[in-house]
Amino acid sequence: MILSPSLLSADFSCLAEELAALEAAGVTWLHLDVMDGAFVPNITFGPPLIKALRPHSGLFFDVHLMVEEPARYLRDFKEAGADLLVIHAEADRHAQRTLTEIRKLGLKAGLALNPGTDLSAARWLAPDLDLLLLMSVNPGFSGQAFIPQTYEKIRAARALLAEAGAAGALVQVDGGACPENAAALLDAGADVLVSGSAFFGHKPYDARLAAFMKAAEGRAVRPGLRAARAWRHAASNANP
Repeated sequence: MILSPSLLSADFSCLAEELAALEAAGVTWLHLDVMDGAFVPNITFGPPLIKALRPHSGLFFDVHLMVEEPARYLRDFKEAGADLLVIHAEADRHAQRTLTEIRKLGLKAGLALNPGTDLSAARWLAPDLDLLLLMSVNPGFSGQAFIPQTYEKIRAARALLAEAGAAGALVQVDGGACPENAAALLDAGADVLVSGSAFFGHKPYDARLAAFMKAAEGRAVRPGLRAARAWRHAASNANP
């Protein structure tokens, strides 16, 4: 399992210190929720904040673009220091082209699906994916209750990816993940869990990470997850 804590729940008055604390605790990924106030009813941050954080952290920046027409901003996020860009199927009319462009930029490419979006939206895009993100809450705000139908959707996603010849793609779950449901999420087929308040609200971070990772004990590691554990930020990503 990989845990990707969501920056939205961190202390914004001392973000550099928060990132240093995450690395010291053993966290390797950071989830950055970019919201534009159009695709979702909230506005967060964009490339300038990510660029400001990049020199202070070696974390793998997992950037979730909850924005309309994300293709307009791909190079901006690459130059800011993103490592993975995840676009929403519902926000991009030409998702296959956008995913291809993300990979051409040297970044990992992901597709996100809202709770009400059928997995068929990812069927023909699977070969272009490094990661499929399943929203387990409606996007826009942190702290929402987990939608239980997500377990079955994860199982179906794993089957779809295998059938499409993309069994190595990761399945990420975003929303309501906590140590109490982590084991069930992993058993359903999740590889990466995004956690906001359920992580940042429980210091010290090393103990909280351990609580999440305990759910993975004794479970088989899929080849795609094994490969993803080696993903790291490359300094070259900061330049086009």
